[in-house]
Formats: sequence, structure tokens, C-alpha cells
Amino acid sequence: MNALSTVILAAGRGKRMYSDLPKVLHPIGGQPMLGRVITTARQLTPDVLVVVYGHGGERVRETFAGDSDLRWAEQAQQLGTGHALKMAMPHLPADGQVLVLYGDVPLIQAETLRRLATAAGSGVGLLVDTLDDPTGYGRIVRDAHGRVSGIVEQKDASAVQLAIREINTGILVLPAARLAGWLNELGNDNVQGEYYLTDVIALAVRDDVAVTTLAVPASWQAAGVNAKRQLAELERIFQREQANALLDQGVTLLDPSRFDLRGELQCGRDVSIDVGCVFEGRVMLGDGVHIGAHCVLRNVSLAAGCEVQPFSHLDGASVGEGARIGPYARLRPGAELAGHVHVGNFVEIKKSRVGEGSKVNHLTYIGDSDIGSGVNVGAGTVTCNYDGVNKFRTVVEDNAFIGSGTMLVAPVRIEQGATIGAGSVITRTAPTGALTLARAKQMTLSGWQRPKKP
Repeated sequence: MNALSTVILAAGRGKRMYSDLPKVLHPIGGQPMLGRVITTARQLTPDVLVVVYGHGGERVRETFAGDSDLRWAEQAQQLGTGHALKMAMPHLPADGQVLVLYGDVPLIQAETLRRLATAAGSGVGLLVDTLDDPTGYGRIVRDAHGRVSGIVEQKDASAVQLAIREINTGILVLPAARLAGWLNELGNDNVQGEYYLTDVIALAVRDDVAVTTLAVPASWQAAGVNAKRQLAELERIFQREQANALLDQGVTLLDPSRFDLRGELQCGRDVSIDVGCVFEGRVMLGDGVHIGAHCVLRNVSLAAGCEVQPFSHLDGASVGEGARIGPYARLRPGAELAGHVHVGNFVEIKKSRVGEGSKVNHLTYIGDSDIGSGVNVGAGTVTCNYDGVNKFRTVVEDNAFIGSGTMLVAPVRIEQGATIGAGSVITRTAPTGALTLARAKQMTLSGWQRPKKP
């Protein structure tokens, strides 16, 4: 493969998306469409990577402000794909190949692009597809010998040309040495009054430059997004492809059609995932992990043998071997659970460490805390760690027992083996091995009448 430069055309308005968000920033698989195309382009290690932007341009650039390898070219007026590529020319070298991609064609695969660039050699490479219904696409016109003679757009095609089912995907490889001259020759004498990049093909044929076609392996790779329905269709295709890859690795998915991966998922052996689960960011599941139905996991690591029961949300958490989470549990960023910890229904843990074998099973909030090993935290316990300005830590040492309905007002320490009586408000250190109670005196007022509605 010759030296390669890549241009991603991403200036379109996306009127049919009915959204203030620039079209190329709409997400697929949890990543903006343009970001997914950029990631694919980088797999080919191009010498230059140019993004042509237009509508919503500043927002697009801000989204990728940290990507120092990108060069930006503005298409202030949308005058067609040929005009868009011309805006990128100042960034491109005089030799080698130029690969043209689109910010709203998010599922193109790097291996397909490598094959296209190799097939093109020093000529033109054109990615094509054959559709049962080619409506809306430019048709590939061939001569009597089957060689490409040009591309005609739908609106400019004759009745005979409209019957052609072989279509242009828009993705092509062009020789950099010829490109500037061809772009300067483009005219806009067509129904849309635009400078079509597809007209370059006829110019290449005229100049005896070989035009080689490559059929896309699957139509979805070259499918573009112009409306929310198309975006939703590609999302499902993308998710099914990811599900298939996991199935091939031995992961059990109870229903691959009800699975969403919006990041990276690494699984050990004998992992099982029930329906309706969403995985975001980087998630690592050890051997034998089971994820119940309708869970959301984001940037989470679960060691071997963990079980996450239905409707639990885990975000930025690390969980040790054999732990049991949920149902309806929430682990927030900074939650670090050791092995064999139990976290039950309607328990929230944030920025806290919970030691080996400890149990926090019901209706409890643990925040900014260090919980030792073998601790039992009763139902309705709250670590009161925030005074409106500052946050303080709660320390519960090994083998402590916290009775139900307890308020632990930080900063506070519960020493090893201490027991806290139910319904207590603890503001000072609870000593080792003792029972600590902090309750208001119970009173009964005889003759008191409950208010009644008139």
C-alpha cells in the first residue's frame, strides 16, 4: 500500500435529523459517528488525517479538541462533495493515495479500507455495493467490456441508468498527484448545482487512469445516516455484531438482540449476561461472572465469581471475587469492594472501601468510608459525611456490627468488634467490643389526640 492520507467529509447539516446537534456528533455505540470514523481511519496509520467541517463546525472541533493528529478544513458553503474535498487539498501531500471517508458512515471497517487501498494501487479505488433497491444512490456505469466509465447521480440518471443496481458508496481512493487537477475541472452543471466528487471517475477514465472497484463485504459497512431511523437501524446492526463477537468468545448472552455495548467489554470464561444490560466505558468481567437483567455497568471491574442481580447500576467501581451485588444496588465512582462482599437492594456506595466478607444488605448509604472485614451494616444505615461544604470519612473497623436505622455522623470511628444499637446517632468513637447506644429517651404522652381532618 502506498503512502496514505485520509480525508473525512463531515460538513453536512443533517436537516432530517431534526436536531441542534451536528449530524456527525450523533452517537452510535456510545461514540459520536465522526469519532468512530476517525478511530477506524487511524487503524490505517495515515500520514495525514483531515476532517472537513461545516455546519456546527465549532462544536465539532471542540468535541475532538484533544486529538492533536487531526487537521481541520472548513467548508463554509456546502457546494458538494467535490468542493468539500477541494477544501482539504492544502493539507494533503502531492504524492501517494488519498482515502475519502464520510463522518456519517460510521460502520466502515479498517480491513475493507485496506483492501480498497491495495486494489487501487496507483490508480483509483472505488467501493461499490449492489442493492435490490438502489433508489437515492449514484449508479456505476460500465462500458461494453465491464469497465467503469463513470458514476451518474440518481437525480441526473436516465431511465436505463436508474435500472442499474450497482451503486457508489462514496468511499474511494484517489492518486494524490492527479487529484488537484481533477478537482479544478469539476463543474456544477447538474440538477443539484453541486460539484460532485463522483465526476472525478469519468476524468480518471478519460486520462487512462485505472479504476478498480471493490464490493463492500456487507452493505451496512457503507450505510450512511441521514435520519434518526437510519441511525437506529445501524445501532442495532452494530450491537448485533458486537454480540456475535462475544458469543464467538464463549460469552453467554441470554438474548443477543437485547444487549448494548457502548465501549469495551473484556470477559473471562463462563460469563453470563441476561437481557437488557448496558455496558459503557471499559468493563472487565472475570471468570464465572453473572450479570442479571437490566443492569448498567460503566468503567467497572468485577473479579471471578461475582454476581450482579437485576436492575443494579455500577459506575467506576472495583469488585472482588465472589461478591454479590443487588438487586437494585448502586455502586458509584470510588467504590472498592473486596471479595465475598454482599451489597443488597437499594444500597448506594460511593468513594468507599468495603472489606472481605462484609455485608451491606438493605436500604443503606455508604459514602466516603472505610469499612473493614466481616462487618455487618444493618438496614437503613446512613453515613452522614457532608456538612454542606466539606466531606468527612467514616471508619468502621473489622467485625463491627451496625444496628438498623443508625446514623454515623462523620468524622467518626467504629472500633474493631464494636456493636451499635439500632436507631442510634453516633457522633463519637464507639470503642472496641462494647455496645454503644445513642437514642433519645422514649416518652408516652397520655391523653394526646391525633389531629383529624374536618
